Amino acid sequence: MAQTDPLNLLNNLRRPRLLVVGDLSLDAYTFAAAERVSPEAPVLLLRAEGQETRLGAAGGLAAMLRGLEAEVVLRGVVGDDDAGAKALSLLEKCGVNAGGVVVEPRRTTCRTERFFGTAASRHGHQILRVDHGADAPIQKETERRLIEGISEIVGRGLDSPQPPTPTLPRKGGGSGLCSAVLISDYGLGTCTPSLLRAVIDAARRANAPVLVDPFGCDYARYRGATLVMPNRSQAELASGMHIATADDAGAAGLKLCRDDGLSAVAVTLDADGICLARAGGGYEHFSTRPRSVYDVTGAGDAALAVLGVCVAENVALDDACRLANVAAGLEVEKIGAAPISRDEIRRDLMASAIGGSGKLVTLPQLLPIVNEHRAAGRRIVFTNGCFDLLHVGHVTYLQEAASRGDVLIVGLNSDASVRAIKGPSRPVIRQHDRAALLSALACVGHVVIFDADTPIDLIEAIRPDVLVKGGDYRGKLHEIAGKDFVESYGGEFYLAGLVDGVSTTKILRSLAA
Repeated sequence: MAQTDPLNLLNNLRRPRLLVVGDLSLDAYTFAAAERVSPEAPVLLLRAEGQETRLGAAGGLAAMLRGLEAEVVLRGVVGDDDAGAKALSLLEKCGVNAGGVVVEPRRTTCRTERFFGTAASRHGHQILRVDHGADAPIQKETERRLIEGISEIVGRGLDSPQPPTPTLPRKGGGSGLCSAVLISDYGLGTCTPSLLRAVIDAARRANAPVLVDPFGCDYARYRGATLVMPNRSQAELASGMHIATADDAGAAGLKLCRDDGLSAVAVTLDADGICLARAGGGYEHFSTRPRSVYDVTGAGDAALAVLGVCVAENVALDDACRLANVAAGLEVEKIGAAPISRDEIRRDLMASAIGGSGKLVTLPQLLPIVNEHRAAGRRIVFTNGCFDLLHVGHVTYLQEAASRGDVLIVGLNSDASVRAIKGPSRPVIRQHDRAALLSALACVGHVVIFDADTPIDLIEAIRPDVLVKGGDYRGKLHEIAGKDFVESYGGEFYLAGLVDGVSTTKILRSLAA
């Protein structure tokens, strides 16, 4: 099967409405310096430098989905306590529809405390986790209320005929009010067998795919699910098989599909990527590019969130796994569980396409980066050009431009723009390859491709501190796009020097001779 370009896939995703069902918890993070040993005992002494409260479990998954621009309906249970109220407040703040979350009296909302320590100004690492709260099953009345509300959202009543044998949906994101259902089971009491059966059966009747973050070793609880996504240790526990390689993971996934009536199992393998096994035989391993792994908290939720959005949009599971790998990789580079945006995924994909530099950006991506540079007091320099057949004159020019400030932004004429300016035989090098060459230069901070004949729209949006053009414009200053605009707000215009006898046109002529 042909592989879909992940960047095109991402850009074509809409904003589906997803239902998340599962356990709710509140995560507290303490960030501290860990540079001393306690004088009282041989343990680290932490000096707290900051604290933060985030959504955990199903709430964390819902927040991940909101970061991916999906509409999210959440159903679960909290206790009638401060932690429950805080969780509901955070859900409302991030735009999750949590009106149907049940507040159960005398129940304690689960909380997780994580302590991150840094030393010698290095990236923080989790050094302690403390869990609070009971994991008792929810009350029968709470279960009934959840099932009724969920059945209404999915779009079909529970008195429909027996659901068909589970298959991966090929069309539509479901006939109900939600395009897919994601179950987040942390073993905290919400995902009772009765609730799981009701949710999965109702979703199947509505032709809505069901994706599960599982708990425990009995995956028969999820029979009929479209996809179950355990990590390596969870898959070992559920299958009874040791998983050392991707082939081991594939075999374990196939066993779980066969034994527990699952359409597919995606085993996450940390730095080794994802192994996808499908009912009926066959598995595929999706490797991920190496990352500097700091903290795996939230990586599974990030991957499941991407899979949920993709499956709701009828994306093939193999393509969805490739995109999920990117999200999980970005997540492990964050401290704690934090939402990943489509823009972050897009930038990472673009960075991979040009060798991992991350310098090629779109204008909407560039503007917040420019704001960050300005807030840090950095001087922004802008120049532009075709930069076809990059040569010593270009490099010398760009180095001189960069010396006028702290960050050099290069506006690069697109292929269509170059043809309009230089004729149908140009450019010789296509735009993404030209961008890759520019990005490889240490003096270049960011590259943005534009289609117009002039970069005036870029200049007006970026508002650089310095506008630089080459010495070939000497005597033609009136032709320079953006010069008057930059000078109107106190910016500087600078005319760089030239390397005599070197140009792309001359090089091409010598090659043709």
